[in-house]
Amino acid sequence: MIRLLRTNSKHKDFIFLVKELDSYLKKTDGDEHAFYNQFNAIDNLNHVVIAYNNNELIACGAFKEFKKDCVEIKRMFTLPKQRGLGIASLILNELELWAKELNYKHSVLETGIRQKEAVKFYKKNSYKIIPNYGQYIGIKNSLCFEKKL
Repeated sequence: MIRLLRTNSKHKDFIFLVKELDSYLKKTDGDEHAFYNQFNAIDNLNHVVIAYNNNELIACGAFKEFKKDCVEIKRMFTLPKQRGLGIASLILNELELWAKELNYKHSVLETGIRQKEAVKFYKKNSYKIIPNYGQYIGIKNSLCFEKKL
């Protein structure tokens, strides 16, 4: 049975999953990992969703305010052995619902072009590619997305 928990970045299970995510990204980002990693601090993420399957930790995601009416999706990760089961979509939907409850109207995110599974996932979940924003402007290996909530 899948259970979703709304929490914040201080939760030990979220911290564990982020360490797993960072280890994975260090391999896929290669030399660019330090650049991307500087934008992924979790100290002040107050909107985190963690997924459990029969009380086993399996995935997470978060958002933070990007602009007055927009959130940025951050730190989406599913343990490799749990992928392909639709868990990430459940988490993303829960994050979007939570953001709407807080009166946000849009969601944006960035992922790397090497993250082919992530790109496919966000497109499947109705995110549209937009021009790179903020710190990602001019970064060839970044893809930015947006969705109206």
